Amino acid sequence: MHLNHQDAAGVRLIAHDTLPSTNAEALRLAREGEAGPLWVTARRQTAGRGRRGNAWSSEPGNLYASLLLTDAVPPGKAPELCFVAALALHDAVSHVAPTLLAKLELKWPNDLLIDGAKFAGILIEAETTQGAPPAVAIGIGVNCAHHPARLPYPVTDLAACGSAATPAALLVALSGAMQARLERWDRGTGFAGIRADWLARAAGLGGDIIVRLADRELTGKFETLDRIGRLMLRLPAGTLEAITVGEVFAPTPTRLATLADLPLSGGGERIE
Repeated sequence: MHLNHQDAAGVRLIAHDTLPSTNAEALRLAREGEAGPLWVTARRQTAGRGRRGNAWSSEPGNLYASLLLTDAVPPGKAPELCFVAALALHDAVSHVAPTLLAKLELKWPNDLLIDGAKFAGILIEAETTQGAPPAVAIGIGVNCAHHPARLPYPVTDLAACGSAATPAALLVALSGAMQARLERWDRGTGFAGIRADWLARAAGLGGDIIVRLADRELTGKFETLDRIGRLMLRLPAGTLEAITVGEVFAPTPTRLATLADLPLSGGGERIE
């Protein structure tokens, strides 16, 4: 482990060779009194995970990083950080791999795509200690050199798409972009601008999508995000469904065939 003040654009960085999880380590440091902002990175994770605790392959060559924030995040505003982080990562990849800019898209709520294939994901986790503001870990994983095989959806990595960007170079760009996006977000007061920027880069916006919830699957048109970041799905009957947690797929025969093999997640709220 070493502390490096240059690799994270002015934000402190603790870099590890191996960790179970950068998010878990960041939150552990917060419990011990560490004050953010602080980046925690690892060359390899042994217990990397995605949303809802899903395991994720974390071998060397990719970027595994978490930004610890311990300044106050207003109640209910932590989920907005996923959109902030997604934009920052889009900015950073555009900087280190400019030839990929036209192929980059943001997939609701927490993935980045190149030509429709996932190459990066974001996981926001928070812990609250009595008498202290919540500690938030913004976990980011980017497939730089390789990607998992045999997944039920398309995946890729930067190298496979022609970019030689290294995890170190990407982290430098990401840290600077994250600072800029966090300043614009301004603890939630600037979410309207973040929302507009996210929508300008959104995958599937205005088209038909499938959303898998805990108890059902919905097909409809991805109309927009509401003011708190929920996906607004226009159902065939004309009503709007506000999706808080779910899995989004393009409505292809392949997607329909693999839906039954994917993990379940949350739900939606109908808006008449």
